[in-house]
Amino acid sequence: MATLTHDTAVVSNRLRTGLLTAALSASAFGLSGPLARGLIDAGWSPAAVVIVRVLLGAVVLLPIAVVQLRGDWNLLRRNAGLLAGYGLLAVATAQLSYFNAVAHMDVGVALLIEYTAPIAVVIYLWLRHAQKPGRITVLGAVIGVVGLVLVLNLRSGTDTSWVGIAWASGAMVGAAAYFILSAHAGDAVPGTVLATGGLLVGGLGILAGGVLGIVPLHATTESVAFVGCTVPWWVPLLALGVVTASIAYVTGIAATRLLGSRLASFAALGEVLAAILFSWALLGQTPAPIQLLGGALILIGVIVVRLGEPQAP
Repeated sequence: MATLTHDTAVVSNRLRTGLLTAALSASAFGLSGPLARGLIDAGWSPAAVVIVRVLLGAVVLLPIAVVQLRGDWNLLRRNAGLLAGYGLLAVATAQLSYFNAVAHMDVGVALLIEYTAPIAVVIYLWLRHAQKPGRITVLGAVIGVVGLVLVLNLRSGTDTSWVGIAWASGAMVGAAAYFILSAHAGDAVPGTVLATGGLLVGGLGILAGGVLGIVPLHATTESVAFVGCTVPWWVPLLALGVVTASIAYVTGIAATRLLGSRLASFAALGEVLAAILFSWALLGQTPAPIQLLGGALILIGVIVVRLGEPQAP
């Protein structure tokens, strides 16, 4: 009996820590949009913002990753596939596909397609690992998606295009890969090492896309305006690299390894709500009541999905 009580406490603490870490990661990721919007309005191209963001994040994490490697450089060689897949899919594909999608369609529709990633994760785990979702999990997924639609506050009659849908679907694949690969420890790859390697690979991949002309690259040194203040261009860039890249990816990997890719993918829907709140504070974009209702439904959906998760032995 004492052992069962101890195991229950351990599982409860793991869940609590995982959800808090996921909330921190979602908040950090959610800050990236408003900061990037300020830079874009000042004359930066989206690809240039992303490149600086992920490469700066990699530079910040690099010393910690080197310490965690403890001289075992063969660990990188043994897990080269995992690092390359994370960088190319979870970072480069997700970012490039999303920015190409918004060039052809409404931002809200592109986000809606990208954030169907949790459903893709559920389907992948079902087909690949025979982890069939229960009715409660499906119910939680439906509630979360409804909440997401309300948060995005899509207006009727929004123009779309098949090209935009294809790019947004690519962003969804990249987001799903982020959760699946973050849960994969490989040959005991520390989370910081995975994040650092992925950011380096992804940043260089996006840079190559810019050089090849897939996305435009241009930047300025003009000051960046937010609500109530104007800051030098390097201030939002520094926040993007340190907070929305290094902290966001490390905490996201940690949360996914604590919660599992399925629950973590639904918990990450809070990023959309965080983005709206940060847009309210930094850009003056006031959320509508229906968006706040959607945020509440997202949280309810995460709770329901958790109730549908199989109990740990």
